[in-house]
Amino acid sequence: MFDSRRTASPVTVLGVDPGLADTGWGVVEMSGGRPRCLAYGCVSTDPGRSVPERLASIYAEILRVVERYAPDECAVETVFFGSNAKSAFATGQARGVALLATAEAGLTLGEYSPVQVKSDVTGQGRADKGQVAYMVRALLELPEIPRPDHAADALAVALCHLNRRDAATTMEASA
Repeated sequence: MFDSRRTASPVTVLGVDPGLADTGWGVVEMSGGRPRCLAYGCVSTDPGRSVPERLASIYAEILRVVERYAPDECAVETVFFGSNAKSAFATGQARGVALLATAEAGLTLGEYSPVQVKSDVTGQGRADKGQVAYMVRALLELPEIPRPDHAADALAVALCHLNRRDAATTMEASA
């Protein structure tokens, strides 16, 4: 589960929850052992547009977020391969353009499965979207649950990265 007691040097993380229809993003800063939400949003693409146009929109918006908030690192959720291969493929394409945009900006990357994200944020790897959103609101001390769900998920990915990053830093320091 997320442990905000860890202390490390200040860092800003862009979390991304990829999807062709909706790609959520969230920017979280960790300073003094406390996570703080700087911004969040969602890139929604028009299903009437071509896939290349939709991917270009995701790419451009992620670049704008990187330029505006200058994160140090990026965390992206991995693709869940359920029973719908078409959906997984589309999500993978959106994930790819987000990775490209952040790689061009030189950001360090962390990749996390949905189970890892849910486990770190809620303590339960099978938590539902409502539980994740509730905990994101609580951990970031937000006045309300972030909407849409994709933005809350992106913030959860950023929190997961901070938790695992700080755990790795703590382990390295004690070695």
